[in-house]
Amino acid sequence: MNNPNWWKNGVIYQIYPKSFQDTTDSGTGDIQGIIKRLDYLQELGVDGLWITPMYVSPQIDNGYDIANYRDIDPSYGTMADFEQLIAEAHKRNIKIVMDMVFNHSSTFHQWFVEGEDPASPYHDYYIWCEEPTNWQSKFGGSAWKWSDKAGKYYLHLFATEQADLNWENPKLRSELFEICKFWAEKGIDGLRLDVVNLISKPEKFEDDFEGDGRRFYTDGPKIHEYLQLLNQNALTPYGLMTVGEMSSTKLEHCQRYANLDGTELSMTFNFHHLKVDYPNGEKWTHAKPDFVELKSIFNYWQQGMHGKAWNALFWCNHDQPRIVSRFGDEGELRTVSAKMLAMVLHGMQGTPYIYQGEEIGMTNPNFTSIEEYRDVESLNAYQILSDKRLDPAKILQILAQKSRDNSRTPMQWDASENAGFSQGKPWIDVAKNYREINAEQAVADKNSVFYTYQTLIKLRKELAIFTDGDYHDLAPQAAHLWAYQRSTADEKLLVVANLNGESQAFTLPAEWQKVNEHLLLNNYDSVEMDDEKLMLKPYQAVYLFQYFAKN
Repeated sequence: MNNPNWWKNGVIYQIYPKSFQDTTDSGTGDIQGIIKRLDYLQELGVDGLWITPMYVSPQIDNGYDIANYRDIDPSYGTMADFEQLIAEAHKRNIKIVMDMVFNHSSTFHQWFVEGEDPASPYHDYYIWCEEPTNWQSKFGGSAWKWSDKAGKYYLHLFATEQADLNWENPKLRSELFEICKFWAEKGIDGLRLDVVNLISKPEKFEDDFEGDGRRFYTDGPKIHEYLQLLNQNALTPYGLMTVGEMSSTKLEHCQRYANLDGTELSMTFNFHHLKVDYPNGEKWTHAKPDFVELKSIFNYWQQGMHGKAWNALFWCNHDQPRIVSRFGDEGELRTVSAKMLAMVLHGMQGTPYIYQGEEIGMTNPNFTSIEEYRDVESLNAYQILSDKRLDPAKILQILAQKSRDNSRTPMQWDASENAGFSQGKPWIDVAKNYREINAEQAVADKNSVFYTYQTLIKLRKELAIFTDGDYHDLAPQAAHLWAYQRSTADEKLLVVANLNGESQAFTLPAEWQKVNEHLLLNNYDSVEMDDEKLMLKPYQAVYLFQYFAKN
């Protein structure tokens, strides 16, 4: 438990508590629900839990609009429940990573309520202007909102109820450092920092005639200075691991954010790989993924970060569709495609994150009416696309593929009503396939996706190649095949994966042709070889491993 770099060969499990486990029949998950499922998570073998925000919040944006940074929202439980969660997790050698939102607060936060008065000391905790620029909010519409009380506009890069914080103000920064200290003293082990590369705004606000304003505030002018201050004052003193969520970031910045010298953050999330089904950068379209582009992005980041900085690896989170629906197969090949996607990601360098339900191959719910959706971004998109006179059936088809609610349906625990999530009416509908896809069934079946994840978590601790190896793409132009090699001075790992439902061949490099001698992991019962060719079944993935004894 005391290894400061536990995350280097660890795997972190993301919990979206609202949809994880309800113990009060309220229809929303709670902290006692997480405690109830710790034994399951221990069996999976994860090292840490990243839990999305549970602070006091009006829940305009699912808790990312924080009204009190130092208390637990009653819908999730009490501070005593949270302290019990930390203690119970630690008993099982599982660490707790809290989600922290320092780019903005809720407009219901006391700072903002008082700060609307220009004479208040809290006024400068936020960003105000007399004349708004043409910047756009990431949730649609202007990024500026008029305040009658203040007599000017405040900046909100997200919902109007999420006012951006002014990091230029040293008093605000001190408050935020104290919040980190408060939770560190409760015993947490790390922080996931929401859109943290947006906290540094330009000195002068100007119109953006080339875009929506993001080029002025993404990886902003003082971002590294602010993160170093945060690190020195609030992270390093408490030994907190950190993962920064980086919106529209660049490699050269992440090489600094997650530098191995530890002066800023432990690692970074970026999202470039999850835009390969956004044609021309447009999310709200129904599109197939471009796998050549996907591999190229991973190659760029794996090579660019190697030896310099640390990656966070992930397919899914609470803002993304289910990966097996997105890049795999929801039908008969669901299990093998889910295992294949797990093997491809977990073979890379970085810290893998598993999103709740990913380890059992949960799919998108495939909602068919707008009434089933809860997500503010999806409801806004429906309105915007309707205003453009798009056919409602087409809009629903797009939402069924791209909505954030795809990953927010309740965790499927068993085949009982509401999938064992709640005895009450769930806040969002359970996916209809819960009787076939659930954790109870997965744990009972040794061939399930669950045990592939369990094996991948173990391998990461047993073989240094996963943590240390470099990355080389062996078939960058292959449209439906992923083959890469990881190497260190004394180990080699070859990962080969078929990305579609048709069989295909891959010619093995000469040193790998004795396949059965090298086979480490396979998502089928057997591997077919023909001379120097590997004959891959639909969605088949294999790991081949070689160890060179040092002379």
